[in-house]
Amino acid sequence: MSRIGKLPVAIPKGVTVTVDQTNVVVVKGPKGQLQQQVNPEIEVQVEGEQLIVSRPSDSIPHKSMHGLYRSLLKNMVVGVSEGYTIELEFVGVGYRAEAKGQLLEMSLGYSHNIVFDLPTEIKVEAITERRSNPKVKLMSCDKQLIGQVAAKIRSFRMPEPYKGKGIKFVGEEIRRKAGKSAGK
Repeated sequence: MSRIGKLPVAIPKGVTVTVDQTNVVVVKGPKGQLQQQVNPEIEVQVEGEQLIVSRPSDSIPHKSMHGLYRSLLKNMVVGVSEGYTIELEFVGVGYRAEAKGQLLEMSLGYSHNIVFDLPTEIKVEAITERRSNPKVKLMSCDKQLIGQVAAKIRSFRMPEPYKGKGIKFVGEEIRRKAGKSAGK
């Protein structure tokens, strides 16, 4: 059996999970509601306070789907109960970020400002403190969506290896290069 797939998913208080006949799993909680279409060959059952995912055989496609759907469902349960947060740090002289509702306006050293329209499921907060780099905090209940949006924002100015300038995740270590060595 799959090491990940055989583990049951604990359903916390305040979260409801429903599975209908077309194998659509709907998870509702205090932070929001998410749904996921599960392959008809994979069986999802709610037993008490646990969500159990099982597969019909040990074939390779069934094994891979078993672990995948269990991980997706666990991320949904955690998302609607606790939520996910990603922080991005803007490293560079003159780099700024400003949140205006669902718009994120960034000054990244280009000749123009970049205005990024965020999905409605994501809440954004721009943090600017003296003597520190500006930070952007993204919050959502959907792990896939928040990761995709954070990667898109980071792609506007990837961290470069010589000075470390760019947009990076908070806590991320940038591998630095030595640069030119002056000498004969």
